Amino acid sequence: MAIVNRTPDSFFDKGASWADDAAMERVHKVVAEGADIIDIGGVKAGPGEYVSPEDEAQRVIPFIAAVRAAYPDVVISVDTWRHEVGRAACEAGADVLNDAWGGVDPELADVAAEFSAGIICTHAGGATPRTRPHRVAYDDLMGDIIGRTTALAEAALSAGVPREGIVIDPGHDFGKNTWHSLEATRRTEEMVDTGWPVLVSTSNKDFIGETLDLPVDQRLIGSLAAVAVTAFAGARIFRVHAVEETRQVVDMVASIKGLREPSSTARGLA
Repeated sequence: MAIVNRTPDSFFDKGASWADDAAMERVHKVVAEGADIIDIGGVKAGPGEYVSPEDEAQRVIPFIAAVRAAYPDVVISVDTWRHEVGRAACEAGADVLNDAWGGVDPELADVAAEFSAGIICTHAGGATPRTRPHRVAYDDLMGDIIGRTTALAEAALSAGVPREGIVIDPGHDFGKNTWHSLEATRRTEEMVDTGWPVLVSTSNKDFIGETLDLPVDQRLIGSLAAVAVTAFAGARIFRVHAVEETRQVVDMVASIKGLREPSSTARGLA
């Protein structure tokens, strides 16, 4: 899943795909590099200038329509927690609603059901959208992550979302400190064991920066390490900035696990 930000203030790319032409060039690039899903977002996750639902929709809806026209078969996801934006996105051609804030708007699942769209059910620990965690604590981190995400998944299923379109996400850094995100990474298999497909979104996040003492533009290797660990544990979708590098990591892990044939096996046979 390739990240395409339609924001002027993204924490990582600082608005690199804010302009329409730059955003479409980003889409062309990531599709060529092996992205299966394009995740389009119009509001940065962290604190910042208020963005109304109307402004968020203006940032993403025309672009979703343009991507759908250019790539009829690519899966398009919209990163939003607001049902009105989700509805407009589905009408424009989006296939998945990426709810990164843990169901704060329960009507989002109803929209997904109405359009037979997928939905990503993320753990945010009950945090308010666009807030940073402050001295957050859990008696049982994985119990909370699994409990909340599977409850959201079951609610989406009850609302009529197709089972095959429901994904759970541990929500790295959302409502969590660095210790929490590290624990969620190494315990990914527990989420996989629920039977719901698991998405992980670790790309360039603060828990990687704090762990390695690196600024946001130097976190690629740490991000790829997190992908390798979670891929080996059975995660299915990886929301990333660096598509080409991540594609190679995921393919290599799949081959190590025996799930993918090597591209060439002439060594020792010639």
